[in-house]
Amino acid sequence: MKSIAIVDYGMGNLGSVSNACAFLRFRAEVVVSPSGLDRHDAVILPGVGAFGDCVGHLRRHGFVDALRGWIASGRPFLGICVGLQALFESSEESPGVEGLGVLRGVVRRFRPGPERKIPQMGWNRLAIRQPACPMFEGVPDGAHVYFVHSYFPVPADASIVAAETEYGETYASAVWRGNVFAVQFHPEKSQAVGRRMLLNFGRWIESFGPEGRP
Repeated sequence: MKSIAIVDYGMGNLGSVSNACAFLRFRAEVVVSPSGLDRHDAVILPGVGAFGDCVGHLRRHGFVDALRGWIASGRPFLGICVGLQALFESSEESPGVEGLGVLRGVVRRFRPGPERKIPQMGWNRLAIRQPACPMFEGVPDGAHVYFVHSYFPVPADASIVAAETEYGETYASAVWRGNVFAVQFHPEKSQAVGRRMLLNFGRWIESFGPEGRP
């Protein structure tokens, strides 16, 4: 079984992600420095809190270039919540802060509406746009997953949108490009559907060769 590095950069939902990996009997380890990535075959970047804090912590812990290099090498990567947002170029939440820029586009805030609470907290539906994505195997269109967020990604390239969700407006709730899959929701808190997606991630990484690329 291949192994997974869960990135600890000083802020993140490490407990729930680690517990979910343990439940699924993955070989997973929390890593606190970029050198720890080299012992593993895949990376999970969890995240909570603000975009600027997330990117700042990644930079201070030396992960920015390491994660860019990891993704460029073609090895599998999963981003969760702010771990998704950090992949983009910038966010309205933290003006002037550069994201990893691995994916082109920006992160925007939900616009206020009379029947919309911000942040979105709770269950919402996935409209799957790329059913061939390996992460969605066994996940029905319209499945419910758990969200906690005020911001969402707006990819410059619409072809990477793997799933969308409606919350007063339609937004990308999952993206997929090659070896990168990332979600705005929390699969580790999404019960059976989330467990299925994490199990799919574990199966997906087994398809990658030692040098990356499935």
